[in-house]
Amino acid sequence: MRSDETGLSIAEPTDPDVDLTDPAQRRELRRSHYGVLMVIALGGALGAVARFGASQAWPTATNSFPFTTLAVNAAGCLVIGIFLVAVTEIFSAHALLRPFFGTGVLGGFTTFSTYCVDIERLVTGGRAGIALTYLAATAVAAVAAVTVGAWSTRRILAKWSES
Repeated sequence: MRSDETGLSIAEPTDPDVDLTDPAQRRELRRSHYGVLMVIALGGALGAVARFGASQAWPTATNSFPFTTLAVNAAGCLVIGIFLVAVTEIFSAHALLRPFFGTGVLGGFTTFSTYCVDIERLVTGGRAGIALTYLAATAVAAVAAVTVGAWSTRRILAKWSES
Protein backbone atom coordinates (compact mmCIF):
# COMPACT_ATOMS: atom_id res chain seq x y z
CA MET A 1 0.00 0.00 0.00
CA ARG A 2 1.09 3.54 -0.70
CA SER A 3 -0.48 6.93 -0.14
CA ASP A 4 -1.46 9.55 -2.65
CA GLU A 5 -0.91 13.29 -2.16
CA THR A 6 -4.02 13.53 0.05
CA GLY A 7 -2.78 10.79 2.39
CA LEU A 8 -5.32 8.17 1.26
CA SER A 9 -4.04 4.62 0.89
CA ILE A 10 -3.85 3.23 -2.62
CA ALA A 11 -3.52 -0.48 -3.33
CA GLU A 12 -0.62 -1.33 -5.65
CA PRO A 13 -1.43 -3.59 -8.59
CA THR A 14 -0.42 -7.17 -7.90
CA ASP A 15 0.22 -10.26 -9.97
CA PRO A 16 -2.23 -12.92 -8.73
CA ASP A 17 0.22 -15.66 -9.73
CA VAL A 18 2.99 -14.39 -7.44
CA ASP A 19 2.83 -14.78 -3.67
CA LEU A 20 5.56 -12.54 -2.29
CA THR A 21 5.07 -13.99 1.18
CA ASP A 22 6.51 -17.26 -0.20
CA PRO A 23 10.35 -17.07 0.02
CA ALA A 24 10.79 -19.48 -2.92
CA GLN A 25 8.71 -17.25 -5.21
CA ARG A 26 10.62 -14.15 -4.08
CA ARG A 27 13.95 -15.88 -4.92
CA GLU A 28 12.60 -16.96 -8.32
CA LEU A 29 11.50 -13.41 -9.12
CA ARG A 30 14.92 -12.04 -8.11
CA ARG A 31 16.77 -14.62 -10.24
CA SER A 32 14.71 -13.78 -13.33
CA HIS A 33 15.65 -10.09 -13.03
CA TYR A 34 19.35 -10.87 -12.73
CA GLY A 35 19.25 -12.89 -15.96
CA VAL A 36 17.61 -10.02 -17.83
CA LEU A 37 20.13 -7.53 -16.46
CA MET A 38 22.99 -9.84 -17.38
CA VAL A 39 21.90 -10.23 -21.02
CA ILE A 40 21.27 -6.49 -21.35
CA ALA A 41 24.77 -5.76 -20.01
CA LEU A 42 26.35 -8.33 -22.34
CA GLY A 43 24.43 -7.01 -25.34
CA GLY A 44 25.24 -3.42 -24.39
CA ALA A 45 28.94 -4.22 -24.26
CA LEU A 46 28.79 -5.81 -27.72
CA GLY A 47 26.86 -2.87 -29.16
CA ALA A 48 29.24 -0.35 -27.61
CA VAL A 49 32.25 -2.18 -29.08
CA ALA A 50 30.59 -2.09 -32.51
CA ARG A 51 29.88 1.63 -32.14
CA PHE A 52 33.47 2.27 -31.04
CA GLY A 53 34.67 0.34 -34.09
CA ALA A 54 32.57 2.57 -36.35
CA SER A 55 33.99 5.71 -34.73
CA GLN A 56 37.52 4.40 -35.25
CA ALA A 57 36.88 3.35 -38.85
CA TRP A 58 35.20 6.65 -39.80
CA PRO A 59 36.45 9.37 -37.40
CA THR A 60 34.83 12.80 -37.42
CA ALA A 61 37.01 15.91 -37.33
CA THR A 62 36.44 18.34 -34.46
CA ASN A 63 33.68 20.89 -35.14
CA SER A 64 32.56 19.15 -38.34
CA PHE A 65 29.26 17.43 -39.04
CA PRO A 66 29.25 14.09 -37.10
CA PHE A 67 28.30 11.83 -40.03
CA THR A 68 29.47 8.65 -38.28
CA THR A 69 27.25 9.16 -35.24
CA LEU A 70 24.32 10.03 -37.51
CA ALA A 71 24.90 6.90 -39.61
CA VAL A 72 25.26 4.65 -36.53
CA ASN A 73 22.04 5.99 -35.02
CA ALA A 74 20.12 5.66 -38.29
CA ALA A 75 21.43 2.11 -38.87
CA GLY A 76 20.51 1.11 -35.32
CA CYS A 77 17.01 2.51 -35.74
CA LEU A 78 16.57 0.67 -39.04
CA VAL A 79 17.57 -2.60 -37.37
CA ILE A 80 15.27 -2.00 -34.38
CA GLY A 81 12.35 -1.49 -36.78
CA ILE A 82 13.13 -4.79 -38.51
CA PHE A 83 13.85 -6.61 -35.25
CA LEU A 84 10.71 -5.56 -33.39
CA VAL A 85 8.44 -6.52 -36.27
CA ALA A 86 10.25 -9.85 -36.52
CA VAL A 87 9.95 -10.74 -32.83
CA THR A 88 6.41 -9.44 -32.34
CA GLU A 89 4.71 -10.31 -35.64
CA ILE A 90 6.71 -13.06 -37.36
CA PHE A 91 8.01 -15.48 -34.77
CA SER A 92 7.95 -16.15 -31.08
CA ALA A 93 11.34 -15.32 -29.59
CA HIS A 94 13.08 -16.49 -26.44
CA ALA A 95 12.22 -14.22 -23.51
CA LEU A 96 15.79 -12.92 -23.27
CA LEU A 97 16.22 -12.08 -26.98
CA ARG A 98 14.49 -8.69 -26.85
CA PRO A 99 16.40 -7.46 -23.79
CA PHE A 100 19.68 -8.80 -25.18
CA PHE A 101 19.43 -7.51 -28.72
CA GLY A 102 16.86 -4.71 -28.63
CA THR A 103 17.86 -3.06 -25.35
CA GLY A 104 21.44 -4.28 -25.02
CA VAL A 105 23.07 -4.56 -28.44
CA LEU A 106 21.09 -1.84 -30.19
CA GLY A 107 20.99 0.37 -27.10
CA GLY A 108 24.77 0.10 -26.84
CA PHE A 109 25.25 0.57 -30.58
CA THR A 110 23.07 3.63 -31.04
CA THR A 111 24.55 6.58 -29.28
CA PHE A 112 22.09 9.31 -28.52
CA SER A 113 24.26 10.42 -25.60
CA THR A 114 27.12 11.08 -28.05
CA TYR A 115 24.56 12.86 -30.25
CA CYS A 116 23.89 15.28 -27.38
CA VAL A 117 27.61 15.75 -26.65
CA ASP A 118 28.25 16.39 -30.37
CA ILE A 119 25.58 19.10 -30.39
CA GLU A 120 27.04 20.72 -27.28
CA ARG A 121 30.57 20.67 -28.75
CA LEU A 122 29.38 22.16 -32.02
CA VAL A 123 27.50 24.96 -30.25
CA THR A 124 30.40 25.82 -27.90
CA GLY A 125 32.75 25.65 -30.90
CA GLY A 126 30.75 28.35 -32.65
CA ARG A 127 29.07 25.99 -35.12
CA ALA A 128 25.44 26.47 -34.06
CA GLY A 129 24.15 26.11 -37.62
CA ILE A 130 25.78 22.71 -38.02
CA ALA A 131 24.54 21.73 -34.55
CA LEU A 132 20.96 22.66 -35.44
CA THR A 133 21.17 20.80 -38.75
CA TYR A 134 22.59 17.75 -36.98
CA LEU A 135 19.92 17.96 -34.27
CA ALA A 136 17.12 17.90 -36.84
CA ALA A 137 18.78 15.46 -39.27
CA THR A 138 19.34 12.84 -36.55
CA ALA A 139 15.76 13.01 -35.32
CA VAL A 140 14.36 12.77 -38.86
CA ALA A 141 16.79 10.00 -39.86
CA ALA A 142 16.03 7.96 -36.72
CA VAL A 143 12.25 8.12 -37.13
CA ALA A 144 12.48 7.50 -40.88
CA ALA A 145 14.84 4.54 -40.40
CA VAL A 146 12.70 2.77 -37.81
CA THR A 147 9.62 3.39 -39.96
CA VAL A 148 11.30 2.07 -43.11
CA GLY A 149 12.60 -0.97 -41.21
CA ALA A 150 9.19 -1.87 -39.81
CA TRP A 151 7.32 -1.10 -43.04
CA SER A 152 9.77 -3.03 -45.23
CA THR A 153 9.70 -6.04 -42.94
CA ARG A 154 5.90 -6.10 -42.99
CA ARG A 155 5.89 -5.78 -46.83
CA ILE A 156 8.38 -8.63 -47.18
CA LEU A 157 6.32 -10.72 -44.77
CA ALA A 158 3.14 -9.99 -46.77
CA LYS A 159 4.85 -10.98 -50.05
CA TRP A 160 6.28 -14.08 -48.41
CA SER A 161 2.88 -15.19 -47.05
CA GLU A 162 1.27 -14.70 -50.51
CA SER A 163 3.61 -17.22 -52.14
